[in-house]
Amino acid sequence: MSIYMDRAKKVRAITERHYNCAQSVLVAFHDVIGLDEEQAYRLGSHFGAGMKMGATCGAITGAMMVLGLAGIDDADTLHSVLRSFRERHGGMLDCRDLLATSAKAGVPRKTHCDGLVFEMVDVTEKLLREKGVLSAVDSENEKPDMQ
Repeated sequence: MSIYMDRAKKVRAITERHYNCAQSVLVAFHDVIGLDEEQAYRLGSHFGAGMKMGATCGAITGAMMVLGLAGIDDADTLHSVLRSFRERHGGMLDCRDLLATSAKAGVPRKTHCDGLVFEMVDVTEKLLREKGVLSAVDSENEKPDMQ
């Protein structure tokens, strides 16, 4: 498992402090985007639960912020991320729709949201590697710094 996925799994397991989906993705890549963990946590505070109103999934907005802060801003890459997400999730991007579909399928909210966070951490890490921001060594050999 990569350091970034390990970080995401650790923050999603924390119960003393809530990490929304956007925060979970941002904190996983905090050092890559030049932020400390607290700054990443604060940056994502209003993007969970679809900007707190059921709009675009926080895991997506967190990934988009990571990519932007890492200097990946070409429209083709960003559109491909959104297009492939829609393909995997029945055309949906909005938190409210994703949660409603998940609830109908009997999937608990936490399980659903954890899955979307892990999916977007994986997608983001692959893009960061593809674009030369990360090397394979960065992803596999570093030790996680989350407690």
